[in-house]
Amino acid sequence: MRQVPLSRAGIPAKTAGNVLEFLVAKFPHISTEDWKSRLDRGQILGPDKTPVKAEEAASRYTHLFYTREVAEEDPIPFEHQIIWENEELLAVDKPHFLPVLPSGRFVKETLLVRLRERLKNPELAPLHRLDKDTAGVILFSKRQATSAAYHQLFREGLVAKEYRAVAPTAEFSEREISSRIVRDPEFFFRSANEPGPENARTLVECLEPGPEWTLYRLTPYTGKKHQLRLHMATLGIPIKNDPLYPEINDPEPNDFSSPLQLLAKKISFRDPVGGEELEIESRLVLEEIALEHPE
Repeated sequence: MRQVPLSRAGIPAKTAGNVLEFLVAKFPHISTEDWKSRLDRGQILGPDKTPVKAEEAASRYTHLFYTREVAEEDPIPFEHQIIWENEELLAVDKPHFLPVLPSGRFVKETLLVRLRERLKNPELAPLHRLDKDTAGVILFSKRQATSAAYHQLFREGLVAKEYRAVAPTAEFSEREISSRIVRDPEFFFRSANEPGPENARTLVECLEPGPEWTLYRLTPYTGKKHQLRLHMATLGIPIKNDPLYPEINDPEPNDFSSPLQLLAKKISFRDPVGGEELEIESRLVLEEIALEHPE
């Protein structure tokens, strides 16, 4: 049985009705019969992680815990690799197409659930984002007792990241781009630039220029959603096989033929627990570069 993370549903003060009625109203896409079955099986938990009953007043609780369920998930046929670890941290090479966290139509076919199942560690948690379309190194905290210290590093911008990307050949060898990135007002799953104070900055450097495609080093100085993908599209050199930028062109489900050519290559920081300087590098190679620049 895979250890699917619990989801949390907050209950507003003075909520009327019982627990079942609250769940049906909050999640109308899930049937009353489904919620009844989950409650009868003890799968809906109170703040103390003990099962609640359908007829209890919802106002008794500040929140409930539940496990997201997907009737049937298509397998994602790519495996992760553990590339480094110590007592507090786990570094993993994530393949393209594999989500990190349960979302949408994937719950069990996610990196977090796979790792928790195989390592038998329910405290395991990602320390930063990595899009499902992006491959490369991602860090996990192994212990809740020390995870806050690592999260603080990311909040304070004390973690250096370096990416590789394949995109059309540009006329420049190096360019820094800054913009104000917000959620796209038309498509919630995308980001967009808007006028105003800049909140995102990226350095773009050509590493291996070619007649049509170039290998780039991307260094983000901020961490906005889809920052690198949006900035490359803004420069007129969208990353190869990007399904969202500059235009939406989603592949069919289970079409793994055109992975986004973006790789989280390196991450470095001073360990707040052990005190040493750490630099962790992905062992993966972008498919297009492997074809065009064989070693």
